[in-house]
Amino acid sequence: MRDLDNLPKAHLHLHFTGSMRVSTLADLAARHGVRLPAQLLEDDPLRVPADERGWFRFQRLYDAARACVRGEEDMRRIVSEAALDDAAEGSGRLEIQVDPTSYAPFVGGLTPALEIVLDAARQAGQDAGIEVGVIVAASRMRHPLEARTLARLAARHAGDGPGEVVGFGLSNDERRGETAEFAAAFAIARRAGLASVPHGGELLGPAHVEDVVDNLVPDRLGHGVRSAEDPRVLERVAASGIALEVCPASNVSLGVYRSADEVPLRALVEAGAVVALGADDPLLFRSRLVAQYQSARDVLGFSDPELADLARSSIRASRASGATKARLLAGVDAWLAG
Repeated sequence: MRDLDNLPKAHLHLHFTGSMRVSTLADLAARHGVRLPAQLLEDDPLRVPADERGWFRFQRLYDAARACVRGEEDMRRIVSEAALDDAAEGSGRLEIQVDPTSYAPFVGGLTPALEIVLDAARQAGQDAGIEVGVIVAASRMRHPLEARTLARLAARHAGDGPGEVVGFGLSNDERRGETAEFAAAFAIARRAGLASVPHGGELLGPAHVEDVVDNLVPDRLGHGVRSAEDPRVLERVAASGIALEVCPASNVSLGVYRSADEVPLRALVEAGAVVALGADDPLLFRSRLVAQYQSARDVLGFSDPELADLARSSIRASRASGATKARLLAGVDAWLAG
């Protein structure tokens, strides 16, 4: 059986705070005198119901972890370790997502916060031997005007190279905010050449997928897994070439599905959708990228050629350079041939 750690792949759905190692979180909490909820340091993955109370529990834990990140050194460490961890799992391309708003007070503002992450991404990529791009994400929990501010900031740092902003996203509780009110921010990002990569279709169903598609014109959709519930919506997503960043561990931890065997990964693939597996928030879900491929193999019965196709999809859906894509795709062929 081929080693999934050696399968070249791209990781397109990983959040900055949620990428932290548990040991790093414990270290930062001790350093800054933060008392953490015990669940953040336990071995078991988070499991909550897919309702507002469940999301509140998830967000409370996420916010507690984020409160431990209090300066440039902490931020650089998180990016460096994320790159090293991804490289160890065969990722040749990581596109890490960050909302600099939470870290701005500790480093002098939004611009320094983003520039620290970008500089750290360049250095981390060199040290780990992979490319690291950055996605700037606004939050549905904040006013849409703040999203425009972040989109303009992202546009000023737009580029396709390592340590540059490659996309603009929208995260947090899908049930909050009006999607259409964020359209202006995404228009700013698109004019700068950034990929449109909002979240949608995890906590809410196919109608929300269409709402996001209509208003935010995504190149990729964070999750989008619920499009499988409506053949017409799924056909639309597949025909438009919108890549779905599917994160099975997240789906189960957040109560969208009761177990990994219910995640409709095969249905999405068989409908012709472009699918890129992602880990989302390993800190809380205790499941990194390779575990998503392992689940596809062990639980959903994906063969090695099918897993190779998933890896190829992730690479092609990334904002990596043509040369990097060609190199990684050749590596997938070699993995399968070997």
